[in-house]
Amino acid sequence: MAGLKKRDYTPGAKGALEGVRVLDLSRLVAGNTLTQLLGDFGAEVVKVEPPAGDTLRAWQTKGVATDWKIYARNKKSLCLDLRKPEAKDLLLKLLPTTAIFVESFRPGTLEAMELAPEKLLKANPKLVIVRVSGWGQDGPYRRRPGFGTLIEGMSGFASMNGFGDREPVLPPIYLADTIAGLNGAAAAMIALRAAEKKGGRGQVIDLPLLDPLFAVLGPQAANYRLSGKVKPRTGSRSTNSGPRNAYRCKDGLYVGLSASTQKMAERVFRSIGRPELIEDPKFRVNAERVKHAEELDAIIGAFIAGRTQAENVAFFEQAEVTIGPIYDIAQILEDPHVIERELLAEYPDADMESFPMHHVVPRLSDTPGSIRTAAPKLGQHNRELIAELHLNYDELLKNKIICE
Repeated sequence: MAGLKKRDYTPGAKGALEGVRVLDLSRLVAGNTLTQLLGDFGAEVVKVEPPAGDTLRAWQTKGVATDWKIYARNKKSLCLDLRKPEAKDLLLKLLPTTAIFVESFRPGTLEAMELAPEKLLKANPKLVIVRVSGWGQDGPYRRRPGFGTLIEGMSGFASMNGFGDREPVLPPIYLADTIAGLNGAAAAMIALRAAEKKGGRGQVIDLPLLDPLFAVLGPQAANYRLSGKVKPRTGSRSTNSGPRNAYRCKDGLYVGLSASTQKMAERVFRSIGRPELIEDPKFRVNAERVKHAEELDAIIGAFIAGRTQAENVAFFEQAEVTIGPIYDIAQILEDPHVIERELLAEYPDADMESFPMHHVVPRLSDTPGSIRTAAPKLGQHNRELIAELHLNYDELLKNKIICE
């Protein structure tokens, strides 16, 4: 991208989690988000993959496994056929040097594999076990498929998203998975801190996709309990403050404007040349502005429609009104703030000239994270990890305990 700073790999970088080994048996996005974050900050993340590989390897754009390249960065790949007892034995041999164990099988599967948490904790009493699922390890829905779409629908999120005269809108991103993954990383660090304390021990973290997404809905349950009303879909409007909406500009692009304080709303009215609205009973206080949002949006929208996106942003910023452009991905990558802050990292890649991915988040001043290695090939680190256990690699390969 024009002007984009380009960083090299930093293979020698050491993060705050150096020395923390993570065994990641999860599949798809939630578990991989969790372990990608730990890996970014120095943990040694070992992806334990089946012979077919993680499902993310099959999600491709023009033949490139873009999801895998992002979510598997800073990881090692160990290919094991866990249907075989010898492979399970090999996995158990790695546990004494492992701090965190992550899995995302359907509840009950780990037990059926004879790898129940009790057995894992016996092998390492300080082990932190993260069990990712759709609905949790107990409850009547525990055996249902745990796809994020189902959770985004049932959590209450989709019913709030979109416009009132249309169907609910499911998110176009891995919302439930990534929120669960971020929660899981925090939970794993909390549990690891407890295990490392004097007399501390390992524990099991029950991490369903449903619970974290429900939690981010905030006070919706309390609002319903108090009002007896289900929050309607209001598009980009807010039921708490006004004006707030996405407004179409002269060039067909959009801006987002939010005036959630009284002073900001008054500033909007003055800037568009309508100071009389400050004393208008329909717009004088926030509650009335919310009630008459449609009329208010028509007034503000008409003003914004006469200017391009860039002109609107410049005009309202000059007036110290809280407004911003609504970007698509092409615009984001050309924005000077995004470029200067290096939100995007680009690295040499075997499949394309350079591969763009989000940089390490969050930013730490003394022990920053880094992208040290690209996503591994299937079984790329088999020999390294098997050598550590002093096992016969060729014999394991011959018996298809491991795979390349």
